[in-house]
Amino acid sequence: MTIKRHGVNESKGSGKQALPFAKATEADGWLYVSGQTPMVDGEVIDGGIVVQAHQAIRNMLAIVEDAGYSAADIVRIGVWLDDARDFWSFNKVFAEYFGEHPPARACVQSSMVVDCKVELDCIAYRKTT
Repeated sequence: MTIKRHGVNESKGSGKQALPFAKATEADGWLYVSGQTPMVDGEVIDGGIVVQAHQAIRNMLAIVEDAGYSAADIVRIGVWLDDARDFWSFNKVFAEYFGEHPPARACVQSSMVVDCKVELDCIAYRKTT
């Protein structure tokens, strides 16, 4: 089995610090995307759950697409919300991206490592030829 690591040494955290992991790892048609927060250029964007959810999802989808997969290939998404009261607002944003091809999903409340309202990761699958 060959393992391909996407975005090694490209991920930047708060303060544009280099992060010690790949943006995604691919093996035998499976793509595992690291957690994505609502960051642009290494900084968490301002705004509430709706604005931050859009950005975190766009960040995750950009990695999926850069690896040659699509949103329809995503089989599972993990969601961490800073505040459980944001659940329904997050779901509205989520449906805009995944309404036609909804993946399996887990959603939990959790304290965040960075000052944001949401983090997502995902697993995608595409049959290899």
